Formats: sequence, C-alpha cells, structure tokens
Amino acid sequence: MNQLLDNQKTFYQTNQTRSYKFRKDQLLKLKNAIKQYENELKEALYKDLNKSSFEAYTTEIGFTLHSITNAVKHLKKWMKIKKQKTPIFMFGTKSYVMPEPYGQVLIIAPYNYPVQLVLEPLVGVIAAGNTCVIKPSEYASEVEKVLVKMITNTFDKSYIAIVTGDYTVTSELLDHRFDYIFFTGSTRVGQIVYEKASKYLTPVTLELGGKSPTIVDETANLKKAVSSIAFGKFMNAGQTCIAPDYIYIHESKKDEFIDLLKIEIEKRYGNAETFGHIIHQGHFKRLINLIDQDKVVYGNQVNSDKNYISPTILTDVTLDDKVMKEEIFGPILPILTFKNIDEVIHTLKNAEKPLALYIFSKNKTNIQKMLNELSFGGGAVNDTIMHVSNGNMPFGGVGQSGMGSYHGKTSFDTFSHMKSYVSKKIHLTLAYPPYSQSREKMVKKFLK
Repeated sequence: MNQLLDNQKTFYQTNQTRSYKFRKDQLLKLKNAIKQYENELKEALYKDLNKSSFEAYTTEIGFTLHSITNAVKHLKKWMKIKKQKTPIFMFGTKSYVMPEPYGQVLIIAPYNYPVQLVLEPLVGVIAAGNTCVIKPSEYASEVEKVLVKMITNTFDKSYIAIVTGDYTVTSELLDHRFDYIFFTGSTRVGQIVYEKASKYLTPVTLELGGKSPTIVDETANLKKAVSSIAFGKFMNAGQTCIAPDYIYIHESKKDEFIDLLKIEIEKRYGNAETFGHIIHQGHFKRLINLIDQDKVVYGNQVNSDKNYISPTILTDVTLDDKVMKEEIFGPILPILTFKNIDEVIHTLKNAEKPLALYIFSKNKTNIQKMLNELSFGGGAVNDTIMHVSNGNMPFGGVGQSGMGSYHGKTSFDTFSHMKSYVSKKIHLTLAYPPYSQSREKMVKKFLK
C-alpha cells in the first residue's frame, strides 16, 4: 500500500495529469474500456444482483458513458481560468480563479450500483486531473473481478489503481493520507470515514442515504403516482439510495392507491425470475426481520437460496414500527396515512434529512409549501428517481444523508480546488500605515 501511494504521488508530481490533452485522452481510454468490457460487466451484474441487461445498461454502463461524453465535450471550458470581478478599491488589480486538482483521491464504492458508483466519480477525478485509488465493494464480487481486469489493463497503477478486499482493507486505506476521499455507502460507515479523514483534515464527499419519503396528497393522479413509485421503489430490488423508502398518503386515497399498486406490481414485476436479488444473506435476513407479517397486504414471497424477496406492501404502519427505524434498502414498501399536509411537514421537519423526497400532487400550494419548508438532498414532483439522471444538476445529500455533491460539471468542481489569486499592475498604498483620519474617511466611502 505504501509503495502504491508513493508511486502515485511521484507520478502526480510530474504534472502530467494537469494538461487538457492528458485528461481528455484518459477519459476516452475509460470510455473505450467500458465498451470493451460491456458484456462482461452485464454478466457480472446479473450474477451479483440478477440485474437485467436493460437495467444494467441504463443505470450503470450507459449512465457512465453519457457522463464521459459530456465531460469530454465541456472539459476545456471547465478547466479555463476564470476572471472575476474586482472591487473599485483594488484599482489596478485583476482577480482570477484557477481550478487545480487536489492530488491523490480515494474512491470507496458500494455494492448496489457497483459499476456506476465506481466509474461515475472516477470521471470527475480524471477530468479534474487527479490520480486515484479505487476500492470497490467486495460484496459485488463478480463485478469486482471485471473492474480489476478493466482498470488494470487500461491504466498504469501509478495513475489509477484498484485495491480489493474486505472492510479491513478499507480501514487500512483510510489510515493513509489522501488529498480527497469520496465515499458512497451507509451513514454508519460514512461517520467512520469522516472521522478517519479528520486526522489529516482531508476533504470528503459522503454520498449516504436515509429514509426518503414519498408524499401523495388527495389531488394526485394516482395511476401516474403508482407507476412512478413502483418504478423507483422496486428498481434493483429496492437497493437504491434514492428509492422511495415509504409512502405518506392522504387517508381518503389509501385503499385505491393500494389496489392500483398491486395491479402495477403484477404488471411490471410479476416474474420472479427477472426481479432483482438481495446482495447477500446478511442483508436478506435483515430485510425479512423488518417485515411485520400482520401488516402485509401484498407480496412477502421469499426464496432464501436466491436471496429473493418479492415486492411487499405493508399497511397501517406507524412511526414506531421496526420498518420505520432504519433505511429499508429493499423491496418493502410501508404505507402511512395523513389527514392534513401540515402533519406530514411537521413530522419530516423533526426527522433526519433524507437523500431524496418525492411529492405527488396537483395542488401548487402544497407542492411549494413542501419544497420551501423541507430539507432534502434532491427529489422530484410527480416523479421518482429521475432527478439523478440529469447531469446538469448536482446530486448529493444533506445532514445525515451526506455532504458534497457530484455529476456533470459538479463532479469536476468537487475534485478541483478552486484556487483564487490576484495580479496587481498598479501599486496603491492607501491601506498601508501610517494611518490618518483623512485616509479613514476615504476608506469609508468604499467599505460601507
């Protein structure tokens, strides 16, 4: 480990990563590598998560390819030194902001989107001119094998390296000094990463999770709401950090909503063979333990040999239920009811800030009230999940759901230090001693 990091530091100090040509060439190398290993990545995603070819491409492979295309297209503009306005009292001075790479970056990735959540931040790392050590999830073991082969055959490890192993390897990595750490995973582990980073005051981005609520009021189009919610919730068998974690629905619409949801699930996810699998037995058992059998109104079909849990609906759920005490991260959908939207807003204001929030309503007052008063990482009105697909918007959490953001230009900015400086042509000494009342009077004209 020491030798690897020393070699990366030596390579970074050659300044090769700073040029536009180098960065562009490396992004294109990554793009070609993804295309070359596309079929192997799809096969690995199927083995690890029972992910279909379509879902593997749209949510992981194609998602990243599109991000690289966008980065290559705009990289030269992103890298430009930008002139800034200069106040009049600094007459004769010009001000600039120069994006510069942090240096050595560590990416720690999770198992649920084991391709995208390695490669999407890597696009930003490369675009910003850094070196990188990647630690993929050991739980997505088949994907890990392909990523090792792809990264090793594409990049020199003194530039981009991939390190494998369990949590002890991750812990060892975090004991070393990096210039930036990017972590995606649980809040609990995120706290450990943050604590270890504090030893060297290393800046971090933490992409975590939490219980992302979905609110359906009495004005919502229930058919469209059901369609969007089922899609967002049951993609990847619910193992999505921005999946709707639970539903708050107006009590007058609950029964109709559940009836429509059952139909939608049968239509979209009735074939157990094509539905996603839970990543491992430990996670599978944890999810089974969250299901209150007395509150199941649909689903709850399981196959422990395949870590399969069918889409499951729980009703008459309260905040005291076990399923409401932690992020679900699986295909279990609790449904709570409300009478007045202010009840929901009050409850959510006193809960941890979620990574996502979804609102289904035609009532503009309700929509604006929730957007204005509730804090969350990102979200959607009359949709779920899709805000993450817009590379022109930052993606990230707030509070316990994370800190920092990325995607598109925000990725470039995240992995760049914005270095500001001034260039002085005219030497004014107004602020230099000795001081006088007349000077103070003159200064007050500018600083007020």
